[in-house]
Amino acid sequence: MKQYKDVTFDFSGKVVLITGAASGIFQSVAIAFGEAGAKVAMTNNRNTAGCEETKRRIEEAGGEAKIYKCNAAEVTQIETTVAAVLEDFGKVDIMINGAGVNFRAKSEEFPTDKWQFVMDVDCNAVFYFCREVGRSMIDRGEGGKIVNCSSLLAFNGGFTVPAYAAAKGAVTQFTKAICNEWASKKINVNAIAPGYVLTDMTQPLKDDPVRGPSISARIPAGHWGDPKDMVGICMFLSSEAADYIHGVTIPVDGGWMAR
Repeated sequence: MKQYKDVTFDFSGKVVLITGAASGIFQSVAIAFGEAGAKVAMTNNRNTAGCEETKRRIEEAGGEAKIYKCNAAEVTQIETTVAAVLEDFGKVDIMINGAGVNFRAKSEEFPTDKWQFVMDVDCNAVFYFCREVGRSMIDRGEGGKIVNCSSLLAFNGGFTVPAYAAAKGAVTQFTKAICNEWASKKINVNAIAPGYVLTDMTQPLKDDPVRGPSISARIPAGHWGDPKDMVGICMFLSSEAADYIHGVTIPVDGGWMAR
C-alpha cells in the first residue's frame, strides 16, 4: 500500500497498462502503482534495459509486472498488445498513456518524417490505446480510468517544437471528446500536463545557457519538477477519489502556467 503522508492509495486487484515506463516520469509512475498493489503491464519498444529495471523494482517491492514489445508508431502493434494484455490479465482497469518523443527544429526546416513520427507516437498512439482499452472497458461494463499525458505546450506554442505542441494539443482535445462519450459508462478520461520536469529528454533544455535559466525563473515553486512529482496526480486520477472528474487536463507545473 503506497502512502503519501495522509493519503493512501491501494490498487490491489487492479490491472494497469502503462506506456513510457522505461524512464523518466512514467517509470516513477509505474513503480508507484506496483508498490500500491496493482498488476502492471508495460509496453516497450527500444529501451529494454529501462523497462527491465522498472519491472525489477516493482517485483522487489512485492508487485507483479510484465513487459510487452510494442512500437507505438504502429497501430497494428497497439491492437495486438492490448489484446495480449487482456488475454494475460483478463482486464485493464487503468490505462496510463505516458510514452512520448520530441524533435526540435525550426518550423520552416522541420522534416516531414520527424513530424509524422512525433504525431504517431505522441498523438495517434494515445488515441489508439484509448480506443482499444476503452472498448474492453465498455464491454466489461465496470468502468475504468484513463490518464493521458498532455503538456504545457497544449496551451502554449513553445519554440521549435511544432509537432510536439500540435500532438499535445490534440491529446487535450480528444481527451474531452472521449469523455463526452464514455463518462456515462463510468469511464473517466483525463490528462495531465507536466511542467518542466527534469528527465533525460529535458536535460539539454535545462542545460541551455539561455533557455534553462529563463524557464527556471518563471517557475513560482522555484525549481524544475522531479518525475516523482507526477506520481500523486496519476494515482489520484486513477482512484475512486476522482470518480466525478471527467475530461480535464491538469497542469502539474510548479505554478508555471499561473505566472
